[in-house]
Amino acid sequence: MKLPVTAITNHQFTLIVVALLTLLGVLSFQTMPRSEDPQFDFPMVMVTVSYPGTSPLDMERLVTDPIEEEINELEDIRDIKTRIMDGVTLVEVEFDFSVDPDEKYDDVIQAMAKIRPDLPSQIANIDIQQASPTDVNVLQIALLSDTSSYRDMRYQAERLEKIFTRISGVKRASALAFPEQQVQVTADMPAMRELGLPLAVLQNSLSGAASNVPGGFIDAGSKRFSVKTSGDYQSLDEIRRTTLRLSTETIIHVEDIADVELVDAEPTYLGRFNGKRAVFIVVEQRQGSNIFAVLAELKRQLESFSDDLPDNMTTAIVFDQSQSVEKQVNGFFINLLQGLILVGLIILISLGIRSASIILLAIPISMLIGIAGLDLFGFGLQQMSIVGLVIALGLLVDNAIVVTESIGQKIRLGLHPIKAAASGTGQVAWAIASGTLTTILAFFPMLMMQSDVGSFMRSLPVTVVLVLTASFFIAVTLVPLMASRMFKQRNAGAAGSGRNIVQKQLEMLSSQRYGSALRLTLKYPLRVLLISLVLFVGSLALFPKVGVSLFPMAEKPQLLVNIELPESSSFYATQELAASIDEQVRSYPQVKAVAANIGRENPSIYYNEFPGGEAANKAQLFVILNELTRSELQQLVNKLRRDFAKTPGAKVKVKEFQQGPPIGAPIEIRVLGDDLKSLQQAAADIEQIIVTTTGTVNVDNPMSRPKLDMEINIQYDKAALLNVSISSIDEVIRTSLVGSGVGSYRDENGDDYDIVIRLNSAATPNIDNLYDLLVMANDGSFVPLKQLISTKLQTVPSQLQHYFLERSVSVTADTRAGYLTSDVTNKITERLEKLQLPAGIRYAVAGEQGSRDSSFTGLLKALLISLLGIFAVLVLQFRSFSQPVIVFASIPFSFTGAVLALLAFGFSFSVMAFIGLASLMGIVVNNSIILVDTANQLVRKGERVHDAIINAAQSRLTPIILTTLTTIGGLLPLTLSNSSLWTPLGLVIIGGMLVSTVVTLFIVPALYLLISGRNKASTLV
Repeated sequence: MKLPVTAITNHQFTLIVVALLTLLGVLSFQTMPRSEDPQFDFPMVMVTVSYPGTSPLDMERLVTDPIEEEINELEDIRDIKTRIMDGVTLVEVEFDFSVDPDEKYDDVIQAMAKIRPDLPSQIANIDIQQASPTDVNVLQIALLSDTSSYRDMRYQAERLEKIFTRISGVKRASALAFPEQQVQVTADMPAMRELGLPLAVLQNSLSGAASNVPGGFIDAGSKRFSVKTSGDYQSLDEIRRTTLRLSTETIIHVEDIADVELVDAEPTYLGRFNGKRAVFIVVEQRQGSNIFAVLAELKRQLESFSDDLPDNMTTAIVFDQSQSVEKQVNGFFINLLQGLILVGLIILISLGIRSASIILLAIPISMLIGIAGLDLFGFGLQQMSIVGLVIALGLLVDNAIVVTESIGQKIRLGLHPIKAAASGTGQVAWAIASGTLTTILAFFPMLMMQSDVGSFMRSLPVTVVLVLTASFFIAVTLVPLMASRMFKQRNAGAAGSGRNIVQKQLEMLSSQRYGSALRLTLKYPLRVLLISLVLFVGSLALFPKVGVSLFPMAEKPQLLVNIELPESSSFYATQELAASIDEQVRSYPQVKAVAANIGRENPSIYYNEFPGGEAANKAQLFVILNELTRSELQQLVNKLRRDFAKTPGAKVKVKEFQQGPPIGAPIEIRVLGDDLKSLQQAAADIEQIIVTTTGTVNVDNPMSRPKLDMEINIQYDKAALLNVSISSIDEVIRTSLVGSGVGSYRDENGDDYDIVIRLNSAATPNIDNLYDLLVMANDGSFVPLKQLISTKLQTVPSQLQHYFLERSVSVTADTRAGYLTSDVTNKITERLEKLQLPAGIRYAVAGEQGSRDSSFTGLLKALLISLLGIFAVLVLQFRSFSQPVIVFASIPFSFTGAVLALLAFGFSFSVMAFIGLASLMGIVVNNSIILVDTANQLVRKGERVHDAIINAAQSRLTPIILTTLTTIGGLLPLTLSNSSLWTPLGLVIIGGMLVSTVVTLFIVPALYLLISGRNKASTLV
């Protein structure tokens, strides 16, 4: 390789290139975006259709089925999941991760536009949203007041919303958790009956007057004027003065037969913060912006805004993501700094001040160049990319150590430093190139994974690949250049020869103890290999005791408390219970604050939590905790679950935030079939199995909560006899219960309000109102509604679910602390296999196990591709099939070390542990490559295979031990952080490195002797 000689010869150019790349890294580090979690694309589109007053069964027939059939014709669909509730259908369409999310979002919009004419015209709203983990609110503000009207609070909240929206780096600001304002026209039915005024006349008059139809324009000479006619009510008095024509040819006004007021509409979503009435303002950060700069400006504007508020209003910060980002990022950088210090001490003690100075300078330069590349590819600094830096820390020094050690050997032979730098680097350049490439190949296939896990962790392998590439470039350019200037020439065999006491001890270890043990190993190579194989097989038997999991809990000082009342519960009953539970939760000393959301879930503040739609019987508490240890957090969760386990008339579930891509629930059994009764029975049986399985909590079966509906039967014969149209009956009933919209009104602030006709002034719909209503016949007479209808209560499903156009129900559960989801799920499936399901009903295991199977399948494919790629590189380097097998000997034993490490510290084999294992594939072969390559060089010089492998192993003992120690040292702080996400990864790499190092030092020489010893030295190339 000519690059080292070129770098030394053209040292000015080399320094300029390195300086420029380093400067780019510094600038990127200062400006690149920072976040708590990875920002990745999630190709899922959510279609929400609102059709108020429609039962789930009618929604399924009229709305859901046509939409699903149309969407199912799109390409690259992975999943279609649908929830059907009263008046609402939510269709979640997930596409393959290989597609462009924006393109598929456009496809769904086109499909909905195509099917819209076939859907009911009375549909109130169709909302199509693209789900994205990046659409997380970085700030949540509570505007508090117990005395102000919601109208005043809304005005101030929307004023703050506009202030926030104008800030650079803000994608969206939204004001939430208040009742909509509406102009309510409450008709006096007795007065209308006396006047013979049909409801249709009132509706048509208001609707016509509220419509805004442009009058066109006129030309007057050289001028053109727009013509304004009627439309757009300017005040409530204008609504009151709207004229109505009676059949007697007389004119009256709306105010004569109705009250017109601007009032709060029936609430569907209200908020409280620490027990006080609140309106929430949330802010989303624009992708690519710096969260610290954005939040600093947001807080500055909030402080100025708060100073101008009325005395009876205050603001409070509910959630500030910059605090957790700062803690997370700083924590990882502290781990990185600690690892750097450990690596520096190891190198300094082992190699001396000159070699250590060169290597320690190569570390930050390699990292900064890698950060510049990371910024270039559009990634930011967050937990995945920073952990990639931590992993790369222990690996990037390997190249520099091998190069400086090789140069040091040439110096000790008496070569001039410049010649020693060129010769020593050239001797190992191809070996470290091969080692770097094999390590990169271990991470590279992870980049190709088209799955949620692949997208979630993509920045980690990108970081490692970029930093390792930079480290190789620095190792063959800057390191030999600096060594040629800093190393002093020595006479061959001179005493001391620049070695410190640690180096002398390592050389003594190599020549005496290790040499003796190695010679003994090579006397019985076959026996050693057989014993090692037995130990490896034995370690495989321990794997079931380790267990398997997907992603652990996030260990954040925050919780969600989900409250669910029976389906028929009113909004006010939910509000009352939520207030009671809110007060009880705030009594715990570990709780700092509580944001209560009645009728809806808290706005999104975590990347894999997507709030659902509004529901009158549901509430959610967002609980902010004081700083707790993992065990303290778990104790609090268990206590909350015990305290609320038997809440009368409601289900209360305590939920922790979980790492990784979004999944519905850790345990999920999906039941599929067309017959509703059979589906309900099967779901009930499966629910009972899950409830009685040890380790489950928060078991939920949507089919177990039927609701009571009132069915109104119109007596069509009697209506016909009395000359009453069916549409008049329907309109009167709807107007009485929920009101009838007839237009909109814009006030002086430019805010629009719906104009709604009501037939009673009650705050909520009342069943007694139905029996007091009168409906107008076609001849102008009035008929009591109770003569035309009959009512009865009936039990109907509260919710329907579809999976790929088929009826289904998902029975879900969380896992208790101390239990592995995989173990609990396996126990459930064992019992399910014995369950006799009704005909036409089947089940499938989803949840964490379903996601884990697909994730591990993708990781396994990546692992196999890595191994094949590494093997191909080794075949190219050694021009042999047998010698790559020798190098591969250390790989199986790295798995042994990984299993033992996880078992010793009580961690399961998670996705991050699997990533650590995949990383090991490229890491552990590096030492073997250097060892085998050195032995081959000695054989080419004429040494016997036996002597060559002994000399190679002894000469490479120091760099092998040092590279192992630096890799472990770099990962040690992260591993000791006791993180449920990252500690398993560190344990796998450290345990695998320790065992594989022993294998490299003994098993690889034995295998080399057995395989290469059969060939003559002259046949080795």
